Amino acid sequence: MNILLVDDEQTNREYLAMFLRRLGHTVIDRENGYAALETLLTAEFHLVLTDNRMPGMSGIDLMRKIHSTPGLADVYVVLFTAYSDQDTAIEALRAGAYDYLLKPIDVNELVILTRRVAEHQSMKRENEILTTRFAAAVDVATRETKAELLTLRKAYSQAIGLNEIVVFSDTMKRVFRQASILHKDRSIPVLIEGETGTGKEVVARYIHYGEGGVTTSFIGLNCASIPHNMFESELFGYEAGAFTGGLPKGNKGKLDLAQEGTLFLDEITEIPAEDQAKLLRVLEEKEYYRVGGLKVIQADVRIICSTNRDILNMVAKRAFREDLYYRLNTGKIIIPPLRERTEEIIPLAEAFLFKFAREKCKRFKTISRDAREVLLSYNWPGNVRELKNTIERAVVMWDDNKLKLHHLDSIQHQNSKAASEAVLNLNESHFILPSQGLPLEQFINRIIRKALDMHNGNKTETARYLGISRSSLVYRLKHMD
Repeated sequence: MNILLVDDEQTNREYLAMFLRRLGHTVIDRENGYAALETLLTAEFHLVLTDNRMPGMSGIDLMRKIHSTPGLADVYVVLFTAYSDQDTAIEALRAGAYDYLLKPIDVNELVILTRRVAEHQSMKRENEILTTRFAAAVDVATRETKAELLTLRKAYSQAIGLNEIVVFSDTMKRVFRQASILHKDRSIPVLIEGETGTGKEVVARYIHYGEGGVTTSFIGLNCASIPHNMFESELFGYEAGAFTGGLPKGNKGKLDLAQEGTLFLDEITEIPAEDQAKLLRVLEEKEYYRVGGLKVIQADVRIICSTNRDILNMVAKRAFREDLYYRLNTGKIIIPPLRERTEEIIPLAEAFLFKFAREKCKRFKTISRDAREVLLSYNWPGNVRELKNTIERAVVMWDDNKLKLHHLDSIQHQNSKAASEAVLNLNESHFILPSQGLPLEQFINRIIRKALDMHNGNKTETARYLGISRSSLVYRLKHMD
């Protein structure tokens, strides 16, 4: 059998994998539920053996994900659980687990269980063959279906970023609840607002794909990357002879490609003013013309837009059409920046660390206390994307059991730069000093000058404000550069 073994304890995992291989099974082992899901979407398995208590995703949660994912519902799942946790085992059986084994694992029970699963799988396969009249035709269809299913699994995983979507805050739970509601009604246009790197496209893909089962197209168009004079033809397509330099047979636009699916317009505020009215017509009339075309085309397309700019302010300045804004505003989602949801920083960093360590065959397992403080103290102007890139850089450049302070050289440099500008906004729980030195005298002198300006040169008021004597202030002023 093809067996996927999931356990965060490396020693147990390696021992069981070796034992099962000796029994003649093909075994792939993974250390957490996220890695297991990614593996399941790229290969075929008969049985998943998983520990229940694991960080990030429990065995029961993994089982539910497996059974709710297209093409994985028939995979048998067996949970390892402690003797004191038998209520959880019963809950797992009710939720669809094939069986459970008590820890520590009795290898004799494991042998019996794998044989029983193999027998069930064999009987199931024989029953399918016996009930099929045209064996040859079914064999061809089965091979084609398997290939198509694997393709869909890979496409689905890549499209919605199944291994990327991790939610660790109530704020983001609300965002994905809104996305789930909007997923059910394709007629509602959606506007996603958020800073660069907050995950607007991930949310857009979730609105399109939902929890799975959607195979229609998700077509993206970055409005900022298209020259203004080419935007109309890129969006609507064009007919043969529409303009000099076009293809002889014309060309389909993004709306054509997104029929029955979703068109994602990233950076919507960059659409040329003259084309905003045409997009509004598509939203309201559900139809459009290709450039140079005479035939009206019905638009069966869900429209999702995103922006990292203050679009309401642009409307007020007449830089963006008010009617288009309010039409898009029907389904509005706002993604807060990462600095406003600091409770997500460490869990996200850990998720990225596990992912990249696995992909790049590195030893990273955890994050040191000092590194955590640096991650929490940083402002993350690039949001989740910057956090992901920072962790990936650390994994690429270093190899250790623990992510340490010196591995985060890129953001330490940014923290030092911010400190040198003397921004006095100290959060006691996350406050750290820059590793490359602190110009204390410069800080003190700049603070004094700022305080003196604040009090219009009045030394007495300035000294009172700084909590020092007037004579101390005068002495300090005499000796300042």
